[in-house]
Amino acid sequence: MLVARFALDTGATGTLANAALLTTLGYDPALVSDRVQVTTGSSVEYVARVRISEIRALGLTRTDFPVLVHTLPPSSNIDGLLGLDFLRGKILKIDFCQGKIELR
Repeated sequence: MLVARFALDTGATGTLANAALLTTLGYDPALVSDRVQVTTGSSVEYVARVRISEIRALGLTRTDFPVLVHTLPPSSNIDGLLGLDFLRGKILKIDFCQGKIELR
């Protein structure tokens, strides 16, 4: 098990992981034939989509989960983004007053 830092991004339809993280976990994005078009804040790109065996966050575990592969800038200090696909079927409550996030 590896602990990684993912930002919660409710504006992202798909979950994204840094290519370096996936390589560390034993996935080789270069060998993946599944590529999808992604619109970022600055461009439209085609990126690999890798199915990872398991991802856990906010008390939720997803298995055989598709993750988009992208290189994030080192200054971001995160390993990826949790997108809406991770949250699908759940209720997300963000309480800014108390600084709490709840996923049910």
